[in-house]
Amino acid sequence: VQLVESGGGLVQPGGSLRLDCAASGTIFTIYPVSWYRQAPGKERELVAQITSGFVTEYADSVKGRFTISRDNAQRTVSLQMNSLKPEDTAVYYCYLLRSWGQGTQVTVSS
Repeated sequence: VQLVESGGGLVQPGGSLRLDCAASGTIFTIYPVSWYRQAPGKERELVAQITSGFVTEYADSVKGRFTISRDNAQRTVSLQMNSLKPEDTAVYYCYLLRSWGQGTQVTVSS
C-alpha cells in the first residue's frame, strides 16, 4: 500500500484547509481509511475515520469542524478542516491497512 498526502500548509486561526490522501497498491474500496495527527512532543492521535460503507467517526476535538470523505473511483480520502485553531497544528498522516503516508504539516498561526 502506498499513501501520499497533500494539502498542508500555513493558515490563520479560523481558516480552512483541505488535505487529500491518494492510495495505491490495494483494493481501496473495502477498507476503512483514517487521518491521524501528531503534534510536537505528543503522541499520534486519531482525528477521523471513514469506513467502506461511508460511516464516519471523529475525535471530540474536531467534531463539527472537520469532515472526512472518500472517492472510491479516484482512490482518495479527503479531510476538510474548517475553523482551524492553533492546537490543530500537527503533522497529519493518512492510514490504511497498517500503512502510513509520509505526512503533511499543518500550521495554524497568526
